Amino acid sequence: MSGIEILAVIGIIGYVIFRQVRGEALRGKRTVVLPAVLTVIGFMDLHSGGAHLGAADIACLIAGTAGSAAIGLAFGAVMRLESRGGHLWAQLPLRGLWLWAAMIAWRVVVILLATGLHAHVAASASTLLLSLGVNRLAQAAVIAARAMAMGVPFAPEKDGKIFMADTFSRGESRIR
Repeated sequence: MSGIEILAVIGIIGYVIFRQVRGEALRGKRTVVLPAVLTVIGFMDLHSGGAHLGAADIACLIAGTAGSAAIGLAFGAVMRLESRGGHLWAQLPLRGLWLWAAMIAWRVVVILLATGLHAHVAASASTLLLSLGVNRLAQAAVIAARAMAMGVPFAPEKDGKIFMADTFSRGESRIR
């Protein structure tokens, strides 16, 4: 991952933090599909440049993604969710910023561990997108489950369609 890509990831994270703290209507594709795309791109980056994954790399990657997922689950749990205009709206409370600090600290710990184990791929910046994607996917899993339990669908996409709308309408028919 180049310096420009690292700066782009930092910029994206800053933008995500800003939007989460400000609060916004949650569109399903941005909440669910975008993290899946980030995860796939991050996974593909692991193999860029013909890098070979050794046992230490794999162990560090598993530990790193497990920790990122756990923090993502916590993000999903602390997110304030409510219905605004009949659609899902979310806001990260300020105490949730500690989870961002935990995410950064976890990445540093994993990179230091990987460096010590000579797991060069796991210690590289190429794991950033994978880690962020897994984190956001875990958050999306909790948010989607909470939204379905509330019976509140995602906000409409730009084309007016609601992501997973049939899932929410089935839930409404069970409630009635």
